[in-house]
Amino acid sequence: QVQLVESGGGLVQAGGSLRLSCAASGRTFSRYAMGWFRQAPGKEREFVAAISWSGGSAYYADSVKDRFTISRDNAKNTVYLQMNSLKPEDTAVYYCAVHKSQFTRGSSWSSEYDYWGQGTQVTVSS
Repeated sequence: QVQLVESGGGLVQAGGSLRLSCAASGRTFSRYAMGWFRQAPGKEREFVAAISWSGGSAYYADSVKDRFTISRDNAKNTVYLQMNSLKPEDTAVYYCAVHKSQFTRGSSWSSEYDYWGQGTQVTVSS
């Protein structure tokens, strides 16, 4: 069984930082790109960041560029999202996911990911 478990969410004030973790089990994902998505109340799920299978490149949504950093540790089968300078509009449930295809740079399309975590809540107060 494949399982992704996100952790590290919580309540922070605007301008603060959080680091989210996504630990995978049941399969090694070192050959797959990984992504982070989020869903705010009343809004559709949106792309946040993706990291290539090799960890050599990353994509970010314009809304989080220069504030968030995605990284991975294949030895731990874990992907991270470092979030700095948090804003109230970052409030959402954050999900990690595994891309369907091997050896890609990832993408911003949720339909191209096939394994998802349960999500972790991030709340940013003003």
